[in-house]
Amino acid sequence: MTKVISVLIIAVVLYGGWELFFYWEKVKNQEETQKKQEVSEATMGDSLPGMPYQLDPSLRAAQARGAEGLKSWLDAYGTNIVDPRKAWIELDYCILLSRENPAEARRVFAEVKGRTDPSSPVWPRIKRLEQTFQ
Repeated sequence: MTKVISVLIIAVVLYGGWELFFYWEKVKNQEETQKKQEVSEATMGDSLPGMPYQLDPSLRAAQARGAEGLKSWLDAYGTNIVDPRKAWIELDYCILLSRENPAEARRVFAEVKGRTDPSSPVWPRIKRLEQTFQ
């Protein structure tokens, strides 16, 4: 009888290890998928229409300077840019600004959300950031 119980315990432990292994693989795949999605979103923002290509170097320089640099860039060139690219850049600004001035970040986010159509390529990013800025 003790041999049967020992075999059952070993079988249960092996089965538990097997299930744990599959769970671990599932979690690891989800993390990899999320990282790939973040990378693809970053490159997607650069390929959105609505901004003349000549402004791209100045945008990169402004992003490197942080929220203040991006705000001054938006003030200077914002009239030359249209959605969806403008919405994407303003969402970047919201993220940079959220630590320094959360009230202003929420205001800008609400403005972007209000003018963005659900069929826009920026909409999934808005939905993902919505809980952060409300």
